[in-house]
Amino acid sequence: MDVIVIGAGLGGLAVARRLLADGHRVRVFEQASERRTGGAGLGLFCNGHAVLHDLGVRLDGLGQRLDRIDARTAGGTLRTRVNLAHAAQTYGFDSRAVSRAELVERLSEGLPADLVAFGKACTGASQTGRDVTATFADGTSATADLLIAADGHHSAVRRQLWGDGAVAPATFGTWQGRSPMDIDITDTHLHYMITGKEGACGLMPAGGGLVQWWFDVRWQPGDPRPEKPLEDLRRRFGHWASPVPEVLAAATDDTLDFFGHHWNKVRPVWGEGRVTLLGDAAHTMPPTLGQGANQSFEDAWVLGKALAAAEPAEAPERLREYEQARYPHAALVSRMAKRNPANQRIPAFLGRRIPETSYTRLLRKFSNRLA
Repeated sequence: MDVIVIGAGLGGLAVARRLLADGHRVRVFEQASERRTGGAGLGLFCNGHAVLHDLGVRLDGLGQRLDRIDARTAGGTLRTRVNLAHAAQTYGFDSRAVSRAELVERLSEGLPADLVAFGKACTGASQTGRDVTATFADGTSATADLLIAADGHHSAVRRQLWGDGAVAPATFGTWQGRSPMDIDITDTHLHYMITGKEGACGLMPAGGGLVQWWFDVRWQPGDPRPEKPLEDLRRRFGHWASPVPEVLAAATDDTLDFFGHHWNKVRPVWGEGRVTLLGDAAHTMPPTLGQGANQSFEDAWVLGKALAAAEPAEAPERLREYEQARYPHAALVSRMAKRNPANQRIPAFLGRRIPETSYTRLLRKFSNRLA
């Protein structure tokens, strides 16, 4: 089949890679003028790792393996613990903290040099019973057998299908960075999630002496940005237990980035006819479970299976099969992420009763690939 993919982010490249391997013709259109190299890092959990393995994406030497998550109070008391090593032993794929830019590079390895057309902002799509046409802001268009919108939570295709207002702000915003730091977790395989009344702090060793760090604060789109955000973070969180003060002392303004959390209710049917959605376009969610990129990879894996041997006439039916298969898993992750579990201050005496291996079972519920 002839396939158009809108968006050259992680999900768009992953599904393009799978469809090309199955012999489809794929064209990717990206609104940015060149490959995106920004963004800090992300948590790649074993379900996303499993999909990347199936896609032939090498992860050797990328980031840092994560074996455990310790959830702590602002004063340093352990709330609860997640045993990621147990999940790795169960499913055969580890979790790790990786650079988004480096992961895009790995996904791009071996793909045709002319696969992505840059500077192509999609403004919408129209379809007949036989094909679908994407239109772009520069006045051009492209026609194919089907269209996959993987263009994030601002997706023009989703707005056309679902209308405005499907995506809403979700309580918190994140200040994040990725910096060289000499603190107690830098050379370990331990991920901290620290919560208090001021918000939350997350820390992951990212390999090569780097730490991926972030601070979640309450946020609404109309809130003014602080003139000196790093000073504001030091004022809010500087009294927390070690290693938070050390992180704030080592952080620099040039590594600091902000994004507000958003969420949409996942729908049982994502697309229409020869059009479907993938990744954040279908299920925008807060990053509190670290599953955003992983769920995009799950989408690519299921969609690839649905389209593996399909003929053009079967495209609408196969797209609905993909959406039906992904809906229960993506909807569960989305609902849980909206509750902001990473920002919940679970009493330590209750949190320590949660089995360390419970996340292993939960991952199977999150994942088509592991299930």
